[in-house]
Amino acid sequence: MSHPRHELDDLLGHPVRFSIVAMLAAASMAEFGFVRDQVEVSDSMLSKQVTALEQAGYVKVRKGFIGRRGRTWLSLTAEGRRTFERHLSALRSIAGVEARRDATEVENSPATSV
Repeated sequence: MSHPRHELDDLLGHPVRFSIVAMLAAASMAEFGFVRDQVEVSDSMLSKQVTALEQAGYVKVRKGFIGRRGRTWLSLTAEGRRTFERHLSALRSIAGVEARRDATEVENSPATSV
């Protein structure tokens, strides 16, 4: 059996990219400014990370106008959603494996054996 870490996506290992994808996974679409404010990054940081996610095929960027003001909307692609779900599942598996191993080590340690 292979360790769940092999299912982790390298691109989602970056905390800001992970946060962006996690936010987009909860919505069909989100406005750039909303994501920026929720993830607590600058426009340039968000733009850079969204570009990386878009190039990987994980995020779709749509530009348009509301009145005369330009707006940018972000959404996950089907591939981005699958990758996020696989990455999140791997994290949960790793946490579960590690928690079970820690519990077993505590149960079998000399300090708990009386």
